[in-house]
Amino acid sequence: MANHSATKKSVRKTTKRNERNRYQGKTTRNAIRDFKALDNKAAALEGLPNLASKIDKLAKRGIIHKNKAANLKSKLTKNVLSLEK
Repeated sequence: MANHSATKKSVRKTTKRNERNRYQGKTTRNAIRDFKALDNKAAALEGLPNLASKIDKLAKRGIIHKNKAANLKSKLTKNVLSLEK
């Protein structure tokens, strides 16, 4: 256990950040899962910018790597374009 007050504060901050990052990551993963389940091209095209924004925010905050974010967005876009009207 931490002995210095600064170390105790660091542990508290790390715990809060970890919980926040896990929540945001899980929420986005669930959004991606729900998005992949869509079978209507119009609805998918409408929801794609919001999902891409969520993914970009995760990358900006360092929760996921920027290349992973780019790969996710690319795959989702390719998936949407392959849907039938």
